[in-house]
Amino acid sequence: MTPEPQTPTGTPDTAPGPPPGCPAHGTGPGGLHRLYGPDAPDLDDLYERLREKHGPVAPVLLHDDVPMWVVLGHAENLHMVRSPSQYTRDSRGWTPLLEGMVKPDHPLMPHIARQPICAHAEGDEHQRLRAAVTAAMATIDHRGLRRSINSSTQELVNRFCGRGRADLVSQFAEHLPMAVMCEILGMPEEFDDRMVQAARDALKGTETAIQSHTYVMEALQGLTARRRARPEDDVTSHLVTHPAGLSDDEVREHLRLLLFAAYETTANLLANALRRVLTEPGFRARLNGGQMTVPEAIEQSLWDEPPFSTVLGYYAKQDTELGGQRIRRGDGLLFAPAPGNLDPRVRPDPTAHMKGNRSHLAFGGGPHECPGQDIGRAIADIGVDALLTRLPDVRLECAEEDLRWRSSIASRHLVSLPVLFEPKPKQDVNRAPSMSSLHPHRLQEPVPQPRGWTEEEKPAPVAVPPAEPAVSSPAPERSALPASRWQRMWRWLLGE
Repeated sequence: MTPEPQTPTGTPDTAPGPPPGCPAHGTGPGGLHRLYGPDAPDLDDLYERLREKHGPVAPVLLHDDVPMWVVLGHAENLHMVRSPSQYTRDSRGWTPLLEGMVKPDHPLMPHIARQPICAHAEGDEHQRLRAAVTAAMATIDHRGLRRSINSSTQELVNRFCGRGRADLVSQFAEHLPMAVMCEILGMPEEFDDRMVQAARDALKGTETAIQSHTYVMEALQGLTARRRARPEDDVTSHLVTHPAGLSDDEVREHLRLLLFAAYETTANLLANALRRVLTEPGFRARLNGGQMTVPEAIEQSLWDEPPFSTVLGYYAKQDTELGGQRIRRGDGLLFAPAPGNLDPRVRPDPTAHMKGNRSHLAFGGGPHECPGQDIGRAIADIGVDALLTRLPDVRLECAEEDLRWRSSIASRHLVSLPVLFEPKPKQDVNRAPSMSSLHPHRLQEPVPQPRGWTEEEKPAPVAVPPAEPAVSSPAPERSALPASRWQRMWRWLLGE
C-alpha cells in the first residue's frame, strides 16, 4: 500500500483521533484501528463501527502497523474474489512487502509468503494446479464418504459414551475431520491420536510445533512416494497421476493444504454447530420440531459463525475502486466472511433464519473457492446427526457464560465444550448409517436446560490416558526451538 502521512491506507484523513499508538483505544498512525494485540477491541463490534464510519471497505492496521483494507460488504467481498483481473492471491506485489514494512520475522510472513500451491497461483499455473486438485477430489465416492463419516463418528462416540461425559471439542470435533481426511487421502492407517495431536500442535504454534509439523509432513511425503510407486484409488494417487504432472513437492504441499484446511475449518464448524444446539433453545427447538434439518442447521452456522472470520489476503493488481474507496495497485485486502455475512444489505435482521440460502461467504468464491466444501458439509451434517442420535439427552455441563474462546484476526475457536449425558453402550461402527440423517432430526424430549454445578454435585473429572505413540514412529522430543515460519503463522491465526 502506498504510504502517506498519517494515512497508511491511502484514504483521506478523518477527524482527529487518539494519539498515535494509544493502546487504550487500539489505534495506531492516523487513528486507524489495529486488528491485533491485547489492546485490540472486540473485532465483531469493531467491524460494525468501521462499517458505520467507512462503509463496506475500511482501512485497518495489521501487526507492526502494516496497513490493510478489510472488506466488510457482502457484494464487495464477492466482487473481489471473482475479479482475478483486478485482485490476486500472490503477495509478491504487495507494497508494504516491497518497501520493507513486512520484515522477514513478521508474524504474517509465513502466511503471505508465496507457496507452490493453487491458492497462491494465478493464470495458467493456477489452472494447472487447480485442475489437478479438482479432478482428484471429483473421484471421491460420496456414498462411501458418508459411510466413512458415520463409522468414524460411531468409533469416536464409542470412546466416551460409557462415561456419561465428554468434551465435544477435544474428543470429537478435533478428531472426526482428521479421521475422514486420512481416509480420503489414502492413509487411514496414519489416523490415530498421535496424528490429531501433531496437527493440533502444529496449528497452535506451540514450542513443539516444528517437530509436530515435521511429523505430519513426513507422513505426507511417505504417502506421496508410495503412491508414485504404486497408485491406488484415492486422492493422493489421482494427484500423482494427473496429466498436469505435479512434482512430489507440489503433491505434498497440496496434501498439506487439504489436510490442514479441512481439519481446522471443519473442526470449527462442528464445534460451533454443536454449541448452538446445546445453548440456544430456539435453535434446538427447530430441530426438535422438524422445522430445520441438520444440514440446514449447518448452513445457518456457516452464515452466523463461518470457520474463518477473515482470510489474508488479496492484492490489487491495478488502481481501482471498491466500496467507495480508492484502492491503489499493491494495496492488500482482507477477505472477511464474518462481517460480510452480517452485511445489513443482505441481512437486515441478523437474527433471521437463512433457510435455503447458501450465498454466505464461508467457502469463499471465484477461482479460489474452497474445493472441499462439500466434504466439510458432509462431515458436519453426518457427524452432528449421528452424535445427537447416539446421545439424544446430551446437555451442557457448565453455564454457557463459562465457555471459553481463543480469538484472532482469522478465526474464533471454542476451547472446549463439556457435556453430560446418561451413559450409553458402545455400538457397532460398521452398522449402516442411521436413516435419521435423511429426515428432520428430533432430539429426545424433554431436553434438560444447561446449568452450573455445585461443588457437591459436580462429577469427578474423568482421567483420559494420553495416547501411546506408535512403536515405529517415536514421539518427537519436546524441546523448545526458535519459532519457524509455520509456528509463527499459526500463532497469528490462533491469536497467541
